[in-house]
Amino acid sequence: MKPSDGRRRERPADRKPPKLVARFVAISWRDLAVSFGPILIISAIAIYVAVRLIQPAPPDTLTMAAGPKGSTFWVAAQKYKEVLARNRITLNVLETEGSLDNYRRLTDPHANVDVGFVQDGIAPSKSTDDLMSLGSVAYVPVAIFYRGPMVTLLSEFRGKRIAIGIEGSGTRELALQLLKANGITPDGPTKLLPLSGDDAARALTEGKIDAAILTGDSAQPPVMGKLYRTAGVQFYDFTQAGAYAKRFPYLTTLDMPMGSFDLGKNLPSTTLHMIAPTAELVARDSLHPALSDLLIEAAREVHGKATALQKAGEFPAPLAHDFPISDDAARYYKSGKGFLYRMLPFWLASLADRLLVVLVPIIVVLIPGLRLVPSLYAWRVKSRIYRWYGALIAIEREALNDTSAAEREALIVRLDRIEESVNGLKMPLAYADQFYVLREHIGFVRARLTRDSEAAAARDAGAAAGTPDAADSSGAGAVGRAEARAAMHEGHAAPSGEGAEKD
Repeated sequence: MKPSDGRRRERPADRKPPKLVARFVAISWRDLAVSFGPILIISAIAIYVAVRLIQPAPPDTLTMAAGPKGSTFWVAAQKYKEVLARNRITLNVLETEGSLDNYRRLTDPHANVDVGFVQDGIAPSKSTDDLMSLGSVAYVPVAIFYRGPMVTLLSEFRGKRIAIGIEGSGTRELALQLLKANGITPDGPTKLLPLSGDDAARALTEGKIDAAILTGDSAQPPVMGKLYRTAGVQFYDFTQAGAYAKRFPYLTTLDMPMGSFDLGKNLPSTTLHMIAPTAELVARDSLHPALSDLLIEAAREVHGKATALQKAGEFPAPLAHDFPISDDAARYYKSGKGFLYRMLPFWLASLADRLLVVLVPIIVVLIPGLRLVPSLYAWRVKSRIYRWYGALIAIEREALNDTSAAEREALIVRLDRIEESVNGLKMPLAYADQFYVLREHIGFVRARLTRDSEAAAARDAGAAAGTPDAADSSGAGAVGRAEARAAMHEGHAAPSGEGAEKD
């Protein structure tokens, strides 16, 4: 044992116990805020990101590039207008020169065009990045009528006068590609005239031209039947139709069966072979997904009926040629309209669809996070108590060593500081039992230190008087007194009638 320094010190039992100023509250709002705050912040960030990524409400106005007034696609656009009007969407139909003009308007960022009919085979492959297809909606048959002896190859029209359609039309672009594949170019001996439709048919019957390449409205069965009956005019049979379809992937082979023009007279008397590109419903990639579904639904109503050249339900179809099928269109063709759009009116389904995007982060993040709040709250409150046990154990371990009176005095001072801090805690009522357990453990350590100090003091006094027996008995009495004082100290330190006050 280390010798005492001989100086008189204040006896531990004479110390005044630390004042109890602890407060009990129903709820610790600070701990609750700290526990709930991170979850609330994460949920707010998730909702913010969802709102930023959410599609805005679909516009209530669209502009469509159709074609020449009175043409098949101009008439179809008027039907689209009626279908969209049932869903509170206004469709503005633009009269244009044809497919090529429609394509140019769609690619022009300054042109206010959202969607249009574009014939396959006219768009440069490098300039379609900002456009997408909602599907093919119809065949655009190619019919060639000519005068003179029978022609079996297009190359035989070299040096002739050929009507290939007006500038800006899909007919002209397609005719130039077909003729070029057969060695006929605009700078050669062949005269390529900007005539189309009725003008080309009239010039052919009057003998002003040698051949006319007709597509679209001018190549429909009634028109072809009329020209087929005209004296001196022959129908060009695409005997190489399969080869053209292989050479130009956007072309499809079509057969005109015997009797298609006139069953009674069996016109034609043999099956005629034709080729046809398809017309696609092309939109800018900024088109709202909800409007994409609505346009495809309108296309089914307008283009889905059977005709002489197509079967019922054959169009619209996700046939990708010049333009990639949009993701929204691919999803529609695979699974149809979304659940909300099947069950609710368009405007209400659009609103509910956007609200779901906001609700998903709340369901996925906030609700599971709320289940963690009680555990986090309990951990924060208990941590105020548990963190003192480390210091308390350290004091007790040091007390087990052979310590001097000064060292024991220092340990008691440290214990006083711990008890003073603990007595100043603010605790929820639900955790008051753990608060008092901690104070009980502090009292236990204090009693042990006090007992050891009293015993050491008695031994020192006995040694100084030279009476070991007296020292022993004095030490035993000191232990009893220390225990009594410790018990009194505990009784004095215990709170009497502490009330719970709300934070």
